[in-house]
Amino acid sequence: MPYFSTRSHECVTASQAILKGLSNSGGLYCPVLFPQLDNDFIKKLCSMNYLERAAEILFLLLDDYEKSEIIDIVNQAYNESKFDDSRIAPLKELNAQTYMLELHHGPTAAFKDMALQVLPHLLKYATNKNKEDRSIEILVATSGDTGKAALEGFKNIEGIGCTVFYPEDGVSDIQKLQMVTSEGRNVRVIGIYGNFDDTQTGVKNIFNNVDLNKRLNEKGYILSSANSINLGRLLPQVVYYISAYADLLNMEKIKLGDKINFVVPTGNFGNILAAYYAKKMGLPIKKLICASNANNILT
Repeated sequence: MPYFSTRSHECVTASQAILKGLSNSGGLYCPVLFPQLDNDFIKKLCSMNYLERAAEILFLLLDDYEKSEIIDIVNQAYNESKFDDSRIAPLKELNAQTYMLELHHGPTAAFKDMALQVLPHLLKYATNKNKEDRSIEILVATSGDTGKAALEGFKNIEGIGCTVFYPEDGVSDIQKLQMVTSEGRNVRVIGIYGNFDDTQTGVKNIFNNVDLNKRLNEKGYILSSANSINLGRLLPQVVYYISAYADLLNMEKIKLGDKINFVVPTGNFGNILAAYYAKKMGLPIKKLICASNANNILT
């Protein structure tokens, strides 16, 4: 299944999109066509655990990866040494009509772990598939949670370095301490004078700097991203929306085909975009409700 750039007609494979992060034109990679979930597929998921569901769903979206590769990636990402609940993303009932999808059981207690434990392994396989022998340097702009989750996901991954940039006065003390005390021989953290927009713009400018990238290439390096602009960040998040629907079926709270709503706390739209992808794949979703805070950026 090819992926196209939102700013050009460039089409690439899934592994190429994950390896590059952004297209040459600066656009995001999106599916040309969304694979469709039929009732039999959703029913099959009901008898599976989260790791098995993740493998089945990601295989639909990453068709230049072998099934065995995706199973290996999922097993490395979602294991008991990293997640404190074997269900990975359990669904809890709050009342008769409201359920909470718990996404805080990963190593940093941020929902970003759900994708950032997967992305490093997707990247490793992508380098092999595309015969990429340069070292990968991951650049991450963060306003808090993404930074620590990226550092934790990429630490000590062979052939990949990770540099996190954060606004010096734009994260909480806890978030800053989480980042600057991170361990790992291949990770580093840099504070920026300015706000998160300044930080993110600076990172994007690095990606778009042709001369800099040429010099890095000559020295055997390639840049990629672990922010939500990278397809490898977004697609693992699609999994837990589909998994939540299967859990509701198992709990006999809905019938197959019933439509449900998702209320998604959203700061940068990546999380709710993953829900939209699930809807485009045919998951019976009625409404996607974007919940924002007092900053009122998206609502």
